[in-house]
Amino acid sequence: MNYDDFRSAHAEAHAALLALGKSVDDGGLEKELTELVKLRVSQINRCAFCIQLHLNIARKLHVDEAKLGLIGAWRDAGIFSDREKAALAWAEQLTHLSQTAPSEDDWDKLRTIFNEHEAALLTITVGAINNWNRIAAALRFEPPVPE
Repeated sequence: MNYDDFRSAHAEAHAALLALGKSVDDGGLEKELTELVKLRVSQINRCAFCIQLHLNIARKLHVDEAKLGLIGAWRDAGIFSDREKAALAWAEQLTHLSQTAPSEDDWDKLRTIFNEHEAALLTITVGAINNWNRIAAALRFEPPVPE
């Protein structure tokens, strides 16, 4: 099934997934940050469709190309801000939930960088992209054309 077929055949599910992303965008979390998170989670989940989609979006937003290239090694790259590192660490914990379920200390650490509202939006972002990855990978969506 391709993306367009999914969107047509499962319009309500598609709309619900888009609504999650829109709630984050409307909530005020920086779009450049959420695109880095979506890209990293999509890499972990090996979702080619979502990797290319979020590379395209990040490039339209003028996210630093060095960050896009080094996101897989963000801990060692030396170019990510404390805010980006905290968001990426949280995203990885939630994506590897069975291996690294976040503790109260992890939440408290995240909250030193993000306020409660932002931390919730970040959590929604990670949950939404994990859902998209599972759907797109399972249904074998073809990656969009690089832009």
